[in-house]
Amino acid sequence: MKKIVSTPDAPKAVGPYSQAVWAGDTLYISGQIPLDPATGAMVGATTTEQTAQVFRNIGAILKAEGLGFEHIVKMTVLLTDMKEFAAMNEVYARHFAGDFPARAAYQVCALPKGALVEIETVVYRG
Repeated sequence: MKKIVSTPDAPKAVGPYSQAVWAGDTLYISGQIPLDPATGAMVGATTTEQTAQVFRNIGAILKAEGLGFEHIVKMTVLLTDMKEFAAMNEVYARHFAGDFPARAAYQVCALPKGALVEIETVVYRG
C-alpha cells in the first residue's frame, strides 16, 4: 500500500513529487536539497553547510514518521563537485553510529536551485 508523507518541518517539494512515500515498510524520501523549510531559501554557501541542512531536512521527515537515522538502509548523494566529497562525508558520518547504510555518490553537472548537494534516502521500518 502506498502512503504519501508530508511534514511542514521539511521543505515543500519544488516540483510535482512528494517529500516521501511509504510502500509497505519501506519509506522513499525524495532527494533533499538545503532549503530552509520555513522560507524555502537555500541554506549555506559551502558543501559542509548545505549537507548539514540536507540532514536536518531528512531528519525532520524521519521524525514525522517516528523514525531515526538508524532506520536508513540506502542513500544516494549527488554532488556538483566530487572534490567536495570529503566535506560532505564528514557531515554524513556524524549521523550514524557504526552500522552505516549502503550508499552511492555521484558528481552531476547541476542540481535544483543551484544546490551543491542533494541526498535521496531509502528507509526500512521493519
